Amino acid sequence: MFEAILLTVSMAATPLLLAAIGELVVERSGVLNLGVEGMMIMGAVTGFGVALMTGNPFLGAFAAIIVGALFSLLFAFLTLTLVTNQVATGLALTLLGLGLSGMIGESFVGQPGVRLPRLDVPVLSELPIVGRLLFSQDLIFYVSVFLTLGVVWFLFYTKAGLTLRSVGDNHSSAHALGIKVVRIRYMAVLFGGACAGLAGAHLSLVYVPQWVENMTAGRGWIALALVVFASWRPLRVLAGAYLFGAVSIGQLHAQALGIGVPSQLLSALPYLATIIVLVLISRNRRLTMVNTPASLGRPFVPDR
Repeated sequence: MFEAILLTVSMAATPLLLAAIGELVVERSGVLNLGVEGMMIMGAVTGFGVALMTGNPFLGAFAAIIVGALFSLLFAFLTLTLVTNQVATGLALTLLGLGLSGMIGESFVGQPGVRLPRLDVPVLSELPIVGRLLFSQDLIFYVSVFLTLGVVWFLFYTKAGLTLRSVGDNHSSAHALGIKVVRIRYMAVLFGGACAGLAGAHLSLVYVPQWVENMTAGRGWIALALVVFASWRPLRVLAGAYLFGAVSIGQLHAQALGIGVPSQLLSALPYLATIIVLVLISRNRRLTMVNTPASLGRPFVPDR
């Protein structure tokens, strides 16, 4: 029973972790992309559709990454090249994704999905408790963990990571030093979009291997809150994703046990937890400002 709970928590946490770690890199570059939900839902419908038509869930996951990146490229072009408002553009991208995914996925409703298979490590997968949890998971789970560790290494142990952080902290000074601010932000936004697309694919190929309209159910917004909750630190994002995953799964088990609390309130627990965390963080200004990229959300035009 305990092992099964841990497995479901890891499945619930994986899309949150992927979307949040991608958004963390985007925000570290000084860009605020509120279109995560839209990119996730497009990744979900694309991954499901391609897997259904080809019978290959790996192709579905790859297609979801491409579509997420393309959606983020649209956001980057509007905000970085045309210098539109980042908040408004991100919200518009989310609305576009939700509407477009509903139209594309209309014929997929009720269709049996193609599940991404588990990768079993011989011998190790038979270990009690940790065996299935660590050595018998789907490919996207492993990608999410190694990607988080890779982001830690990139941001804090490489020159390229230092350059990206300098762009997020002061884009004017970075530009004066000859750093290609817009180019770096384009690459960061594309990375974030690819991660969001893969997060969506996990929902429709692993978590619930079928297509349901609006199946992201606000996870993109929770991922955005996770970045703030983690104060822009990758390992804290990892911990936060599993914490929120546990809350999501906890409310499902509470409903199954028949606890005398309205099911609607239990279903709202993940979002209520998000609000409470953000309120608590906002009360501590020092904690909020310590790692916040100083240029976050500020437009940059080289010739001004």
